[in-house]
Amino acid sequence: MECQWKPDEQGLQQILQLLKESQSPDTSTQRSVQQRLEQLNQYPDFNNYLIFVLTKLKSEDEPTRSLSGLILKNNVKAHYQNFPNGVSEFIKSECLQNIGDSSPLIRATVGILITTIASKGELQNWPELLPKLCLLLDSEDYNTCEGAFGALQKICEDSAEILDSDMLDRPLNIMIPKFLQFFKHSSPKIRSHAMACVNQFIISRTQALMLHIDPFIENLFALATDEEPEVRKNVCRALVMLLEVRLDRLLPHMHNIIEYMLQRTQDQDENVALEACEFWLTLAEQPVCKEVLCGHLSQLTPVLVNGMKYSEIDIILLKGDIEEDEAIPDNEQDIRPRFHRSRTVAQQHEGDGIEEDEDEDDELDDDDTISDWNLRKCSAAALDVLANVFRDDLLLHILPLLKELLFHPEWVVKESGILVLGAIAEGCMQGMIPYLPELIPHLIQCLSDKKALVRSITCWTLSRYAHWVVSQPPDIYLKPLMTELLKRILDSNKRVQEAACSAFATLEEEACTELVPYLAFILDTLVFAFSKYQHKNLLILYDAIGTLADSVGHHLNKPEYIQMLMPPLIQKWNQLKDEDKDLFPLLECLSSVATALQSGFLPYCEPVYQRCVNLVQKTLAQAMLHQSQPDQYEAPDKDFMIVALDLLSGLAEGLGGTIEQLVARSNILTLMYQCMQDKMPEVRQSSFALLGDLTKACFQHVKSCIADFMPILGTNLNPELISVCNNATWAIGEISIQMGPEMQPYIAMVLHQLVEIINRPNTPKTLLENTAITIGRLGYVCPQEVAPMLQQFIRPWCTSLRNIRDNEEKDSAFRGICTMISVNPGGVVQDFIFFCDAVASWVNPKDDLRDMFYKILHGFKNQVGEDNWRRFSDQFPMPLKERLATFYGV
Repeated sequence: MECQWKPDEQGLQQILQLLKESQSPDTSTQRSVQQRLEQLNQYPDFNNYLIFVLTKLKSEDEPTRSLSGLILKNNVKAHYQNFPNGVSEFIKSECLQNIGDSSPLIRATVGILITTIASKGELQNWPELLPKLCLLLDSEDYNTCEGAFGALQKICEDSAEILDSDMLDRPLNIMIPKFLQFFKHSSPKIRSHAMACVNQFIISRTQALMLHIDPFIENLFALATDEEPEVRKNVCRALVMLLEVRLDRLLPHMHNIIEYMLQRTQDQDENVALEACEFWLTLAEQPVCKEVLCGHLSQLTPVLVNGMKYSEIDIILLKGDIEEDEAIPDNEQDIRPRFHRSRTVAQQHEGDGIEEDEDEDDELDDDDTISDWNLRKCSAAALDVLANVFRDDLLLHILPLLKELLFHPEWVVKESGILVLGAIAEGCMQGMIPYLPELIPHLIQCLSDKKALVRSITCWTLSRYAHWVVSQPPDIYLKPLMTELLKRILDSNKRVQEAACSAFATLEEEACTELVPYLAFILDTLVFAFSKYQHKNLLILYDAIGTLADSVGHHLNKPEYIQMLMPPLIQKWNQLKDEDKDLFPLLECLSSVATALQSGFLPYCEPVYQRCVNLVQKTLAQAMLHQSQPDQYEAPDKDFMIVALDLLSGLAEGLGGTIEQLVARSNILTLMYQCMQDKMPEVRQSSFALLGDLTKACFQHVKSCIADFMPILGTNLNPELISVCNNATWAIGEISIQMGPEMQPYIAMVLHQLVEIINRPNTPKTLLENTAITIGRLGYVCPQEVAPMLQQFIRPWCTSLRNIRDNEEKDSAFRGICTMISVNPGGVVQDFIFFCDAVASWVNPKDDLRDMFYKILHGFKNQVGEDNWRRFSDQFPMPLKERLATFYGV
């Protein structure tokens, strides 16, 4: 052993001075400390001083010693590979000797340090670490045992994968049985460490744990009623995870487990109750849920409902006693980053509206400033999923409770009742319908409750029933609901403003053109809110305006509406700098407004167009600088470019041919060529959407670039990136319609990928539909090239297009299929029934398309003869038979 390292007294004093200063609240002191620490990192033995202060310098106060260890931890994270051998050995041996320090703070710091070294790939290079820690568990000294366990727990959390791999000779085979022995330890802290260690290995179904699954579960049951909350919490957490991975082992005990979880969901300790409440959420996803839970619903329902009340601490944190706060500026930290949803081109379906693949974001998002997940939210989420499992059977247990809650004199109780009503809306909608004529007016009344938290939750709950409200005669519910919601948009409480704006956006999506008669009234309110709102709610207001434009479309294009709406939007647009992230929601909003206003947007389009092109150009330039000199230039935020491309798409779609001059005078196509090759998928996705929209609006400018664009489109037909692939596919279809027969040289670049995509299992509906349309369009302009492959795609082609509405895209695609069938009739023979079904999905095709259908159907019938045709058409379902007979006489 080398002679023990000793610090230099003067150096030690200097470092202690630094550690003291770094605890100062003054930011400039903090900054200079940071710089001095960076300088000290030049000295190889600086880290020796840090470990020395942590483990040896007992004369110093604990916070200073702990801080020294945390600075060392950061150095390990950043520079460990550059530590000289002697230094890392010294640190390792000091850590292992001091893991049992008498101070819990120092023990924990040493544990964090050990874990950090271990996670730097050092588990392999520190072979004595795990055996030594496991040995220390058996120490008579409590501090040593607890310290070693604390370190092991952190290692299990950070390095679970490596522990369970061949790299280390499977240490878990020894560790897990060892941990299980400590479930019965006399100290609650140690029991809790032991459980937390084992819990790390449940979800990954670690072999070493699965071998001991029965003793593990027995031990869990033995600890079920432990007096220590931390232990009960770990028992609940383990059971929730076992429900996902080893349901088979829990099923024999399910009745008792459910009874136990009912108790725990009401635990005095909210952390335990929250862990237990997760059990119901997880159980609802299991197919056995209905069978094992139906007998317990009458007990579970009141427990969940009770958990949905705000706790006293929630109300304090939410400032529930402050009713008017509209004049208080927002705390910038509270404003969450927004995620821009890039444009995806989708087909309209029978029944109306564009199908959204994503779940709409109307989840329980009513109080996002509290620590995000709490018992109230978990209980509400559990009730929501259980309502979807049990449907109206749940109402037997809920309705009696609801009556009491909704009309309760105490606001906290009444508020929870309104939340319950919203939580069950999706699952129990059918069963709720008879009560809604009485409930909706009551809720509309609650919108003017004197408590802000009641008003805000009522907005959310009403939005969950918007679909039903819109299905009734407008004067009965829609009009009063809209009138009251608009008042709430101008509430004096910010949380209510926010809830009302979100609820109104949901109502807009459901009501669509039903809102047209009230547009002046709606715009009045939304424009007034502009002058009233603080920062955070402004961002939500943009969304409500954008959604309004999407919902009423061209009805917004009236001079008096434009006069109301555009000045405040353009004023904001002029105030915001190019670097300001608030541009995102504003650009999204303008994109919807431009698409809706169409020619009405003309007076505003030039400055808006120019700025979007500039944003794209700036971002690309910044990205190039960053790529060539990463240390000099920061990477740009590409969202600016994505949102700008999407607004350009909105302009192209709204203005059509009138955008031609703007495109002519700008370098947008050169910029798009770069965007289409960006490494970030969302950038490519948005540039392909814009390519399709410009192709429709002013192909004369796009045409000269097609030879450059087509190979890029071909390489982006990768269905792993659904939205990129979808938009590239759609753009190819739009280009082919414009190119006509000149598309021929490019068919080979794309056809094989498209045929492969349409035959892939589990391809999302939108992508299938766009792929089918594009294949049809390619076949329409170049039948000789595409028809030979007919047999490889005709069946999925027919099934994916039977549900979309009659429109231009469907029309050109079906013309393509008919043309290809006339070139290669043999390609359709085996799947002719699918073709018949797809033809029958047309409500009113244009006359010449109907003739094409007629010719093909009769040609086939004549080919096979009367008898065969009768046998064939007897397989048709009745509605198909009738439609073909009525429309085509076959």
